[in-house]
Amino acid sequence: MRLWLLRHGHAEPHAGSDALRRLTTHGRQEVLQSAAQLIGRPLEAILCSPYVRARQTAELVVEALQSRLIIEIVPWLTPESSLGSALAYLAARPESELLVVSHQPLIGDLAGMLEHGHRQQALPMATAGLAELVGDMPLAGGMQLDSLFQPHK
Repeated sequence: MRLWLLRHGHAEPHAGSDALRRLTTHGRQEVLQSAAQLIGRPLEAILCSPYVRARQTAELVVEALQSRLIIEIVPWLTPESSLGSALAYLAARPESELLVVSHQPLIGDLAGMLEHGHRQQALPMATAGLAELVGDMPLAGGMQLDSLFQPHK
């Protein structure tokens, strides 16, 4: 399995709630830099946080790839969600190439858990950072970090 973890792009600092924060112009540019890394990849699905900035990020990826992939909004992909729930959900997915769009600290913690099997080595993810993990299954300690792309600021 090849699992891509994408943190949303830079977002406005304030909105009616954290879930309603939108991408800034700079954030959109960051996302397009990361989306370029996915051109030609055989993505089978995109899982996305319900938060506005993550949905906007996933939509930009679909546009940049000129893809017809459906973005699946997943309620457990919020910043403070449970790693256990994320791992269980991902392990049940049938895809061999999957993109997950979410937030810190969840996305960095998830990458660290998949690679090292524990939370003590979370992967630092800048806004629109894109991590590529490869392994037989998305289990704790069962994947290897293949690449990490951090967009130019």
